[in-house]
Amino acid sequence: MKFSAATYANLIKTEAKRLGFESCGISKAEFLSEEAPRLETWLKENRNGKMAYMENYFDMRLNPQLLVPGAKSVISLLYNFYNPEPGIGTPELKISKYAYGEDYHYVVKDKLYELLSFIQSKIGEVSARVFVDSAPVLEKAWAQKSGLGWLGKNGNIIHKKAGSFFFLSEIIIDLDLETDAPVTDHCGTCTACIDACPTQAIYEPHKVDGSKCISYLTIELKDAIPSEFNGKTDNWIFGCDVCMDVCPWNRFAKKHQEPRFEPNPILKDMNTKDWIDISEEIFNKLLKNSPIKRTKYNGLKRNIDFILNNANEK
Repeated sequence: MKFSAATYANLIKTEAKRLGFESCGISKAEFLSEEAPRLETWLKENRNGKMAYMENYFDMRLNPQLLVPGAKSVISLLYNFYNPEPGIGTPELKISKYAYGEDYHYVVKDKLYELLSFIQSKIGEVSARVFVDSAPVLEKAWAQKSGLGWLGKNGNIIHKKAGSFFFLSEIIIDLDLETDAPVTDHCGTCTACIDACPTQAIYEPHKVDGSKCISYLTIELKDAIPSEFNGKTDNWIFGCDVCMDVCPWNRFAKKHQEPRFEPNPILKDMNTKDWIDISEEIFNKLLKNSPIKRTKYNGLKRNIDFILNNANEK
C-alpha cells in the first residue's frame, strides 16, 4: 500500500523521536544556490585557515544529488549533548562539553542507521546515505532549510526550545517526503556571542573566521598555535564553548539522555596535574573512544603547554 509524502514524513519523525533525536526536519534535496557564493567568498578570504579539505568537493557540498544519485529529500536531525555538570578537564584546562563522552560520530551514526533500517522496513528499499560531520555536507544549511533552527550570530544552529548544544546529522534519500519550512531568526539585537569570543573569531554577525576559532586552534590546526593568541585561548585545551555558554537561548538547554555521552569516571576524576602529566599510553587507553583522540597526543600536549607557558609569562 502506497502512502503519501506527509504520512512517510510523520512516520520518520515519530521514529526519530523514539530513537532520542531532539528534532527532525525535512527539506527538498536541491542545489544550495544561496550558499554557493557565501562558501566561495569564505574560502577566498582564507577563513578556513589550514583546513584545506574545505576547498575539496565544492560542487558536492552544494548538490546532494552528487552524494546520492536521484536524491529527493534531506532528513536533518538534532541530537542533544548538553551536560550542565562538570565533565572532564578542569577550570585551568578546559574541554568542550561535546567531548565529555564517547565520540559522537559513533553514537549518532548508530542512531541514523537504526532510523534508516526502520525506513527500509516500513517503506521499502530506498537509496540513501547517512552523514555525521564527516563528509562534504553543509549541515547547517540543511538544518535551516528543514526548519530545525536559525543560524545564530556565532554560526551555530539555534533551536528556539532547545538552544544549540546538539549535533547535526542527515540522511539523504531518494524518497519524496513532505518538507518543512525554515524558521525566522530570533537573535535580534543580541551580540553576547560576538562580545564574549576570546579571539574575536566572529568577525561579522553569522560569520566566523575559522582560522581564529579556539576549536580550530586546539583541534584542526596541526602546527604550533600562533603567538598572536597568547593569553586568548581562555584555558581551552580541546574545543571551546564560550559562544554557546553565553547564548541566552541555551537557558532552555536540558541535560542529554544518552548514556554513551556520560564522562568516563576515571577521566572525570583527573585533576589539572593529571592532565599535565598524562602519558601517551594513558591518552590512548582512556581516550580511544573519545572525540579528544582527534587532536592526537602531541596535539593535546601542545595545547596544554600553550596554556601553561602563557600562565607562566603573566
